[in-house]
Amino acid sequence: QVQVVESGGGLVQAGGSLRLSCAASGRTYSSYHMGWFRQAPGKEREFVGSISWSGGRTYYADSVKGRFTISRDGAKNMVFLQMNSLKPEDTAVYYCAADFRDASRWYGTGDLDYWGQGTQVTVSS
Repeated sequence: QVQVVESGGGLVQAGGSLRLSCAASGRTYSSYHMGWFRQAPGKEREFVGSISWSGGRTYYADSVKGRFTISRDGAKNMVFLQMNSLKPEDTAVYYCAADFRDASRWYGTGDLDYWGQGTQVTVSS
């Protein structure tokens, strides 16, 4: 069992930056692949990026590649999403997730084991 809790959302102007944090707990946290999804109003939840259990591999949606960076701190059981050059279309609720499924297979799926409650990110133009 893994519990995940996101934090760090807020309001930012276009071109600005935000860093989201995800605190994970559970005995087998280090064995889980982690990642981020987002859901904008009226749209389906979409994949943002994922990171392998070791932190050595990361994967990103094309829409955020080059602007967003995922990292994890195993010692602190934390996963981070650094978001730079934010655009109004990045406005959404961002969710942290954890799963045994390899991080390379997260794109296109929302059927993951553990989810956080979400944190709102709003980018103004």
